[in-house]
Amino acid sequence: MAYESITLETDIRIEQIYTVHYFEYRSDFHFSGERHNFWEFQYVDKGKAEVTTDSGPHYLNRGQVIFHKPNEFHTMTADESAPNIAVVSFVCHSPAMGFFENQILTLSDSERSLLGQLIAETRRCIATPLDDPYLQKMEPRKDAMFGAQQMIRLYLEQILISLIRRYTIPQLSVIVPDTDSQAPSETYSKILFYLEEHIRESVTVQQICHDNLIGRSQLQTMFRAQNGCGVIRFFQQMKIQYAKQLIREDEMNFTQISDFLGYSSVHYFSRQFKAITKMTPSEYSVSIAALSERR
Repeated sequence: MAYESITLETDIRIEQIYTVHYFEYRSDFHFSGERHNFWEFQYVDKGKAEVTTDSGPHYLNRGQVIFHKPNEFHTMTADESAPNIAVVSFVCHSPAMGFFENQILTLSDSERSLLGQLIAETRRCIATPLDDPYLQKMEPRKDAMFGAQQMIRLYLEQILISLIRRYTIPQLSVIVPDTDSQAPSETYSKILFYLEEHIRESVTVQQICHDNLIGRSQLQTMFRAQNGCGVIRFFQQMKIQYAKQLIREDEMNFTQISDFLGYSSVHYFSRQFKAITKMTPSEYSVSIAALSERR
């Protein structure tokens, strides 16, 4: 019997990519707007933001994404929460992209995981920083991992396909569970919530295990699999991320932020901040202020 192949159809194909950015905005940031002949989406990872398009103002909460079709005017204004925003712009001429015109959608857990992997892959293969909203050309690394640029395209295509399926096939959102093997487990999500609730305190591995009924080995294995580090290191990073948000909101000085987050001294806070971000709180504040002034 002779085998016969079939040619696989491509319903959505990303042809080129312009930007993959992840921004930490100050609460007073405003981007005056632009229009360009390629697609773009803006995703609110933390906080809230206002986006104005040709059709008027739109208010996005955490977890929401807005799509801009080619040549659609769009602006971005941060609100008092000093939001974190992911922006991806790309070329795609597939007819299926018509679904995304004038759409504001909410990403599922698996779609957020795919976006996180897309951003991580971009950091591995793009030399230019991802935190400059005015960057107009990304420079590929010469030592990028094999297949890195292709993985960016595949992750993006998966996000778009998943959204179309979930919003156009009702039974998928009702019947099919989110089964992404890399999506966080219920236990992991519970512990994340626990850490967020105790962000202003100092916690130990023993305390986390006791309060969440989990063994030390299981806890550490879970966090290393999800984040590449142990739970205490992850908690330290959470604190510094919160500190960065407080700096961007510009309502507390460094000593007040240190006290608010439960550090023993502002000097210890500064050392932890530099160890994780590679800059001091003052340097971070200056860099964010300079970004906000480039309007």
